[in-house]
Amino acid sequence: MGEFIIYGIMALVVVIFFLVERANPEAIARFEENVLAVLLALITIVSFSQVIARYGFNSGWGGALEFTRILFAWMILFGMSYGARAGLHLGVDAVIRLFPARLFRVAALFGAFCVFAYAITLLWASWLNLFGADTKGGAIFYWNRMFQIGIGLDDLRYPEWMQETFGLQDRIQRWIAYLILPVGLALLAFRGLQAMIQIWTGERDLIIAGHEAEDLVAENRNVLKD
Repeated sequence: MGEFIIYGIMALVVVIFFLVERANPEAIARFEENVLAVLLALITIVSFSQVIARYGFNSGWGGALEFTRILFAWMILFGMSYGARAGLHLGVDAVIRLFPARLFRVAALFGAFCVFAYAITLLWASWLNLFGADTKGGAIFYWNRMFQIGIGLDDLRYPEWMQETFGLQDRIQRWIAYLILPVGLALLAFRGLQAMIQIWTGERDLIIAGHEAEDLVAENRNVLKD
């Protein structure tokens, strides 16, 4: 049951991103940036308020550390696909830019394919059995296990009124906090596949930002002259 749920969620998220991006690319870009900004702001606010509460009032929220740790994981896992789409992941392209145009494109396609294969492997490692590898599991398996077990987080708890009104357990389930793990990897796989298509059609050169130093110099050339 859990596997069908997570497959459905991943498919729904990827399809929504794909359709909205085709209709309005800027909308997806703004959405991703806003989500990352909100996550970072929450981490900063909670951490700052904890310092004030601890040293100023000798109190604090017991679940703050776990909450910020989960938010940080969400920011990283959601930001992976954003970085792939925007070409923000750092890489070294000094060697492959010396290649002939056709060989350069092959290398760029291979790099994008590695991103796609990496995400798929972390999502569902059992596909490696086709090549004789003795492995199984992955993010989908792990999330499904947490969903089936239903255990809660260490410190994050539902408010008492929610427990009484909806009959919820005391602690927030781990599968809720870990939902971003398969979803984030599914988005990364989608961006890797998208980058392969864009490189093949000539819409972009690479999936990485390997020449950001040259871009910075070009952008600030007039500033340096002044």
